[in-house]
Amino acid sequence: MIVGTLEVRLLVRESRTLKDKRQVVRSVLDRLRSGFNVSAAEVETHDDVKVATLAFAAVGFETAAVQNVLQQITEALRKHPVAEYLGGEAAVGSEVI
Repeated sequence: MIVGTLEVRLLVRESRTLKDKRQVVRSVLDRLRSGFNVSAAEVETHDDVKVATLAFAAVGFETAAVQNVLQQITEALRKHPVAEYLGGEAAVGSEVI
């Protein structure tokens, strides 16, 4: 089993309140969860009105497949019309339990 994680930071320029930010974050998370079959959550910067830190996790049988999914998520976030991609870190490895 191969486990991959991706943590990204997004700038939500149009956000003036936490409610505005949550609306954008919820939309991004729901779209990417359903589109890529990954787990996703906001993990940091909960009280920052403009910055969102999101994490994604993917599981698969092949390293290349997991890396591909995380790369596609990164590309989707870079093209997002409202949230600006600030950067991120991906990690892929095998997990034995």
